[in-house]
Amino acid sequence: MPEHPILEIKDLTKSFGSVSVLTGVSFSLPGGTILGLAGENGAGKSTLARCIRGDHKPTSGSVQINGSCYVIPQEFTLIPELKVYENIFLGRERVKCGILQKKSMQKTAAELLKRVDCSVSPDAVTGTLSVAEKQKIEIAKAFLFECNLLIMDEPTTVLNKQETETLFRIMREFRANGGAIIYVSHKLEEVRRICDRIAILRDGVLVDDRPAAEFTAEEIAKRMVGRNFSRVFPPKKMIPADAEEVLRTEHLAAGKMVQDVSFSLRKGEILGFAGLAGAGRTEMAEAICALRKRTGGKVFLFGKEVAFSKPQQAKKAGLSYLPEDRQRTAVLPRFSLTDNIVLGSLYKYVRFAFLKRDLCRNAAEKYIEHFHIRTESPETELRNLSGGNQQKAVIARGLDSDPAIFIFDEPTRGVDVGARGEIYDFIHALAADGVSCILISSDLEEVIGNCARVIVMREGRVCGELTGDAVTEEEIMYLATGVK
Repeated sequence: MPEHPILEIKDLTKSFGSVSVLTGVSFSLPGGTILGLAGENGAGKSTLARCIRGDHKPTSGSVQINGSCYVIPQEFTLIPELKVYENIFLGRERVKCGILQKKSMQKTAAELLKRVDCSVSPDAVTGTLSVAEKQKIEIAKAFLFECNLLIMDEPTTVLNKQETETLFRIMREFRANGGAIIYVSHKLEEVRRICDRIAILRDGVLVDDRPAAEFTAEEIAKRMVGRNFSRVFPPKKMIPADAEEVLRTEHLAAGKMVQDVSFSLRKGEILGFAGLAGAGRTEMAEAICALRKRTGGKVFLFGKEVAFSKPQQAKKAGLSYLPEDRQRTAVLPRFSLTDNIVLGSLYKYVRFAFLKRDLCRNAAEKYIEHFHIRTESPETELRNLSGGNQQKAVIARGLDSDPAIFIFDEPTRGVDVGARGEIYDFIHALAADGVSCILISSDLEEVIGNCARVIVMREGRVCGELTGDAVTEEEIMYLATGVK
C-alpha cells in the first residue's frame, strides 16, 4: 500500500440542520484500487461523494485527496443544445490566440468516444441522442481530465452487457495505471465482480468495509438493509391469449427510430420490451403517448383507433408513462415533493376554481406512506431526495391519474435493491387490479423476472416475441443481436 493513500476520510460527519446524513465515516483508498460503495437510497452515498469532491463542507471530520478527483454523475450534466465535442470540452475549451481550436477538440473527442465504443459523431447535437449514448459521453468526458480518483455513480444502469464489459475494461486499465475508483451501483453482482473492496453505508454509518471476495450479493443486500433480503421476483402470471385487448399497434412508425412495430397488450398483463440501446423501445413508447410524432401506422385503445396529438389526450384516455430520463423529462427538482406528485392531476384538487393545497398534501402523504418515500416533509424540494425516492415520486404521479395502462421505462434506474423489490411488488399489484403494464428495461434479469411475455426489438422493429419458458437471456440476446 502506498505511503500516502489517494483518498483519506477521517471521522466524516455531515448534517443538514437537525438531520444527520453521515456519521463518523472513516476509510482510506490507495491507488490501484476499485472500491464498491453500496447502500440503500438515502443511505448517504451521494452526500459522501459530494463531500469528497468539495460540493459539501463536512460538519466535522476531514477529507484529504492526494491528487485530483472527477465524478461521473448518475444524473447527466450534459447541455442538450450543445454538440457532443462541446459538452466534452465544456469549461476546458482549447483556445489559441483567442480562437477556439475546434478541429483539435473534435479530433480528441472522437478518440475519447472510440475508447468507450461510442459511435456517435463529435458534431452530433447531444439532445438528439439516446440515454445510453449520453451515458457513454459522460464516461468519455471523464478521461479528458487528468485525475487519479474517479467516482462513478450508477454508470451501467442503461448500458447493455457488451457496453458494460467495455466500461469494466477501461476501469481495469485506470486501476492498472495507479488510479483509484469509487464505484457506486445497485447491481450487486457487478459490484462483486469489478471491485477489490466493498464499503457499505446504512443510515449514514459505515457498517462494513472488506475485500469483495468475502461477500455474496445476498450478504451485501443484507448489510445494506439490516435484515435478510431475497432477490425474488413476484410470481409471473401468464395472461390468456383470449383476454381483453386494451392496446394494439399496427406497423407503428416514428421517424428513423421506430420503423415497424406491431404488438398487442392484454388486460392485467405485464408485457416486457427488451433490446439493445438504440433499438427504439423508448421512442415507441413516446409515439404511443404522443410525446413523439407518429409518421405511420395505427394505435388502437380498447378496440378504437386513436390519434393523440398531445400527451394530455393520452393521459386522459388512461395512459401513464414513466420516462427513462427522470431528470430531463419527469421531475421539477426545485418544486416540492407534493407538487411533483400531483402535477399531472391538478384537476382533482381544484374546488371552485381554486387549488386546494390541503387536498394536494393529503394525497402526497398517502403516496409517501404507500411507497415508503423517505423525506422530512411532503414540502421538501425533490432535489433533496435520493434518486430512488425521486423515482417513487414519479411513479406516484403516474398512479394519481388512475391509469388503465402504465408504461414503465427503466423503472429501477438508480434504485437500490430494497426499493427495487417494492417497485416490482407495486407493478404486479397494479396488474392484479386489472391495470395493464409495459415494462421496458435494459436489465434482462428485470424483464425475465417480471414478464411472462417479452417483445424484442432491433433497429426500430419487432424482431421476435417470447413467452413462458422461452423467456431467457440467451433467446432475448439472439433476437436483439440477430446472432446466435
